[in-house]
Amino acid sequence: MIHRVLTVGLLAGLLAGLLVATLQYFITTPLILAGEVYEAQEMATPPAAGHDMASMHDWKPADGIQRTAFTSIATIATSAGFALILLAGMLISGDAITVKTAFGWSVAAFVATGLAPSLGLAPELPGSAAGPLLARQIWWLGTAISTGLALWLFLRSTTVIPKLVAVALLAAPHLIGAPQPIAFESKAPAELAAHFVAASLTIQAALWILSGLAAGALWMRFNKLAPV
Repeated sequence: MIHRVLTVGLLAGLLAGLLVATLQYFITTPLILAGEVYEAQEMATPPAAGHDMASMHDWKPADGIQRTAFTSIATIATSAGFALILLAGMLISGDAITVKTAFGWSVAAFVATGLAPSLGLAPELPGSAAGPLLARQIWWLGTAISTGLALWLFLRSTTVIPKLVAVALLAAPHLIGAPQPIAFESKAPAELAAHFVAASLTIQAALWILSGLAAGALWMRFNKLAPV
């Protein structure tokens, strides 16, 4: 069983990751490159007193083939991770692993980890203002867990009280509020930032859904050849 989960997860990650990496190349990468132009302009100005300049010296892949290769590898690895998470969730819950079931799980996963957190912390272009990193990570994790539990209670329960708890869990992170920057400052135009938010969420949704569909289809295929 473990061998099949790993095999299906890795194959699904490869298939979905390659497709989404291609989409990224044409959809989000040009927006990131445009944002980095504005970020470079901002870094060219003298920093405020006490400003941390360490990020200016961080290594990054060179533009072109090297950057595309690193981005594609990261996308494939992420897709494999998504597929394995979805397979584990379906197995633990006792759901039959089919294309339809995997699709439902992948949509719920995107809502929990992408759509809901974006209401407080939208995807950011390079150079955008942001709150403290640790605080943002904690808020994102809490929102993802809270939303995931809410979806589970709402979709799996038949009584009123669990559904009311689900509504409270959905609202709680947003009532608390995500960590925000002291000042909303960005060199990039607002239109570019808005375009990047929409494109990033679309890519994330595609990554979850394609990873789930590939995992479900491959699992059914393997099950036909050698039933568990």
